[in-house]
Amino acid sequence: MENAPECTPSPSEFTQPPSSAREPEVASPGDPEGCARPLDTVPKKLCGYLSKFGGKGPIKGWKCRWFFYDEGKCHLYYSRTAQDANPLDSIDLSSAVFDCKANAEDEGTFEVKTPNRVITLKAATKQAMLYWLQQLQMKRWEFHNSPPALPVTPAAGLPGNGPALHLKLEQEAELEEFLCPVKTPTGLVGAAAALQPVPAMPSTLQNISLKHLGTEIQNTVHYIRGNKQTQAPGHGPLVAEPSQGVEPQSGEQRLTSDPSTPGKEPEESPKPALRSSLSSSPMQKPKRQSNTFPFFSDGLARSRMTQEKVAALEQQVLILTEELKSQKELVIILHKALEAAQQEKRASSAYLAAPEDKDRLELVRHKVRQIAELSQRVEALEQDRERLAHESGLLQQQVQLLMDKNQAKQQVICKLSQKLTEDLAQPDQPASAANGDFLSQQERMEHLKDDMEAYRTQNRFLNSEIHQVTKIWRKVAEKEKALLTKCAYLQARNCQVESKYLAGLRRLQEAAGAEAGDFPGLLRQLVHEALQWEAGEAPASVELRPVSEYDAYGFLTVPDYEVEDLKLLAKIQALEVCSHHLLGLETVQRPLRERWAALTELAPTAELKQLLRAGVPREHRPRVWRWLVHRRVQHLHSPGCYQELLARGQTRQHPAARQIELDLNRTFPTNKHFTCPASSFPDKLRRVLLAFSWQNPTIGYCQGLNRLAAIALLVLEDEESAFWCLVAIVETILPAEYYSKTLTASQVDQRVLRDLLSEKLPRLTAHLRQHHTDLSLITFNWFLVVFADSLISDILLQVWDAFLYEGTKVVFRYALAIFKYNEEEILRLQDSLEIYQYLRFFTKTICDSRKLMSIAFDDMNPFPMKQLRQLRAVHRERLEAELRELELLKAEYLERRASRGRAVPESCVSEDEGEGDG
Repeated sequence: MENAPECTPSPSEFTQPPSSAREPEVASPGDPEGCARPLDTVPKKLCGYLSKFGGKGPIKGWKCRWFFYDEGKCHLYYSRTAQDANPLDSIDLSSAVFDCKANAEDEGTFEVKTPNRVITLKAATKQAMLYWLQQLQMKRWEFHNSPPALPVTPAAGLPGNGPALHLKLEQEAELEEFLCPVKTPTGLVGAAAALQPVPAMPSTLQNISLKHLGTEIQNTVHYIRGNKQTQAPGHGPLVAEPSQGVEPQSGEQRLTSDPSTPGKEPEESPKPALRSSLSSSPMQKPKRQSNTFPFFSDGLARSRMTQEKVAALEQQVLILTEELKSQKELVIILHKALEAAQQEKRASSAYLAAPEDKDRLELVRHKVRQIAELSQRVEALEQDRERLAHESGLLQQQVQLLMDKNQAKQQVICKLSQKLTEDLAQPDQPASAANGDFLSQQERMEHLKDDMEAYRTQNRFLNSEIHQVTKIWRKVAEKEKALLTKCAYLQARNCQVESKYLAGLRRLQEAAGAEAGDFPGLLRQLVHEALQWEAGEAPASVELRPVSEYDAYGFLTVPDYEVEDLKLLAKIQALEVCSHHLLGLETVQRPLRERWAALTELAPTAELKQLLRAGVPREHRPRVWRWLVHRRVQHLHSPGCYQELLARGQTRQHPAARQIELDLNRTFPTNKHFTCPASSFPDKLRRVLLAFSWQNPTIGYCQGLNRLAAIALLVLEDEESAFWCLVAIVETILPAEYYSKTLTASQVDQRVLRDLLSEKLPRLTAHLRQHHTDLSLITFNWFLVVFADSLISDILLQVWDAFLYEGTKVVFRYALAIFKYNEEEILRLQDSLEIYQYLRFFTKTICDSRKLMSIAFDDMNPFPMKQLRQLRAVHRERLEAELRELELLKAEYLERRASRGRAVPESCVSEDEGEGDG
């Protein structure tokens, strides 16, 4: 009951220890007058009596409270008197804003607004109010910008520079731009206020806090016990011994307490005068130390400048000690990271070198535990991020409220000034009326001047408050950004560890084979659990598994294969894609988004070419694609053309309509927009393909056009824009006869790719020839649908970004880059069947878009368009010659068949004829 709770700072922190009771005390120049400070105390204390408005019912009103600020927690604690052992409550200033009332009925009234409540306070004078507001602003700013203070050790050196002192001076300089620093009110704040009598209240009951009745009882009991010990037999009452340099106390001050007023402690003589009593009463010392503030002697204030220098140097020691501690922590973190990397390397080596499968299984379980630890860390960081986001939103709202209030006050000031000017500009009234109204007008002018001065002061303070709250909000935003980056990095690491775990399970499954026992069954169970685990099992506030079922364009992230091995491989690949995306979020994606946001007007430039190769962010892609398509078809485009084609299709059916209807259900079976019965995309796709079949009767419809139009619909969403995108690809970007009945241009490009592959990748070409592998069986579909069925959506759309701008050369670059990306894997295969099986799905294993782009546009250079045209011309001539020869052979066969006729030998009798004869 007697001791203060540990959750709040004990008021004894303001009390001078007994060992230093006799040491000299000096007052610094920055302290209030009469506020002496011991040498071992660095910061000056912000404390004093204020009136707090509160209570309910009949006791509602102003209550006198002793307020003191805690540097460590940025809390403003308050108690009934300065001598109370336990504070009644505290105010969190870290997220608070301050407001002063210029038109308040009581002078010196101001408000402290926190996210949870609004506290109305009143100072004794207007000067004291402004002093408190400025000091609270400075304390809040120091808390948000200064590192936590460390205890000063005797061995600590004294540096020459003081960062904390510089920060405080910088803050004071910023405040001077809005409101001049207010002088310290004498005897109203600081330790000097503790020497003053407690301000009288109308009734003792009104000053008691019924809300904190338990704390009031504790303080009263503590006070009574302290008085009993001072009056115990053998000790006698304390007698004040006059000391040199100390003025005698007034006759009203008594050393013995009055039992009738237990809530107030009578004023005592200065502590040096109680030297004999303190030394003779060992039980009295802890009771005397529990006071909120000691009583200092006015005669011990000497050498103010020396004490200020010592305080500055000690503050510098604190800053340097904190910096040293942060550097040590950084070294420890780096050591831990290095140890983790070495441990992971040793674990990988142990996994590869393990002679038995049981040892490998134990290593896999160790990885599972690591995944759980990383998940917990990600959850904690996500909670911190949400808390900072909540605080940031509250600060923004408070800043907006202050700005609105400031604007309203300025309008009032302008109206009053205008009214005063109009009153002064009025012509003189008759002498009789002027004499009667002169005094009232003069009094009114004085009142208006006072109001204007009050509003100016309030306006300057609110400007300083807005300025500081804005800076604090920016600090919080920077912290939130740093936490988001760290959270993304940890999520990427989580995906990497999980993908390694799944890869380890797959290798163990392959190694187990058909072994007898429970081991293969255990592996199947682990694989099944890994495939079934989803992020929904985690807490709703934390996204531990950032791999969602569908991506932003509706494609299935993990394809639903029937074979178990392919399911596991798809899950591993999805995790790797997610980890690459998260790791590149800050280093690549954020700068890229900023560059695209700054690019307001699109024009063909080298910078735009590089940006398109790096990929267009999702929010800018529809706008960029519309611009790219318009550049291609502006000579073909006419208003209302698409609607006319649709109307033509309604009057009569196109011959290709049946084939289009069959291909609609086969378009992207892994995309939810084309498989959901309620989706509107299949109807849009049908209209786009029918309109194109009427637009280009030469082609009509060819299998593959449905996937080109579907990609355009997913990005542009508008079916008319998707129609013109299809027209741009078929009629302006790809060569003629690419989708003809003979697919002449498509066959030519396959032969050109074969020549380029032998030039750029000779080892791979020789390996494929050795095993008689025909790549056109795989690559023909790449060119026909521009990789629509081959690459994952993120990489596919990045290819299309460059393809719509640069043309078909991009398709060749990426086709060569895909083979280069997987060259080593293909060279390890030594069987033609294995090579064909690998080439069927190897494009889906590509997850690093930046690496693929670097290979396509850097490693494949030089890649001149002139060479591509020459190769196309040569192979087209050869293909046309082969087609002419084939036509000649076909004509000769038909001629021979016509000359022979269709006569049936007599020995060959049909079944019908045999039945007739029977």
